[in-house]
Amino acid sequence: MTRFEGAERYVPAGTDLDGLRRAVQDCRGCDLYENATQAVLGSGTAAARVVLVGEQPGDQEDRQGAPFVGPAGRLLDRALADAGIERGDAYVTNSVKHFRFQQSGPGKRRIHQTPDAAHISACRPWLTTELRIIDPEVIVVLGATAGKALLGPSFRVTKQRGQLIPRPPLDDESATQNGFYVPTIHPSAVLRADDRDAAFAGLVSDLKVAAQALH
Repeated sequence: MTRFEGAERYVPAGTDLDGLRRAVQDCRGCDLYENATQAVLGSGTAAARVVLVGEQPGDQEDRQGAPFVGPAGRLLDRALADAGIERGDAYVTNSVKHFRFQQSGPGKRRIHQTPDAAHISACRPWLTTELRIIDPEVIVVLGATAGKALLGPSFRVTKQRGQLIPRPPLDDESATQNGFYVPTIHPSAVLRADDRDAAFAGLVSDLKVAAQALH
């Protein structure tokens, strides 16, 4: 397996989310920075009660510098509203901060490539630091890549989706003691589904588990 240096030395100590957003642009912890337009950290405030973790920025996110601004992001916003989660209570981010893609030639469409385990591991310090700063009550795990980043390589979204999984405190005694993970599918899986209505309903159902945990 490819091994990368990892992001640890690029993550500044004792910073806030704005500091992280600046610092992540200088990350050379893996090879994905070479082709991406920019790194994309999360969007939202440190006071967010729920953090939603996806896979990586897509084409639109890479160009705009913000997560979940493409079709999957619009679908996620609709699902959050249907589940009763205030968008202002949510912080959205990704396991991997640079867009991994294939492109057959100049001007050709950039085709999404799933990050390798080495990319997920190299990028983990950014996600860990985001979660420590926010210390959310609930972490919604969107899809397999986020699940492997947060819950380990044996994670299977089909087996664990919609479950309220207790998690240990992220940091010290001041951290939230009763936090939870709630795994579900990635919004892009809804867009690819043969029966989009059923897939969307399943996503909303899982998000309602998260909403109930917040109450």
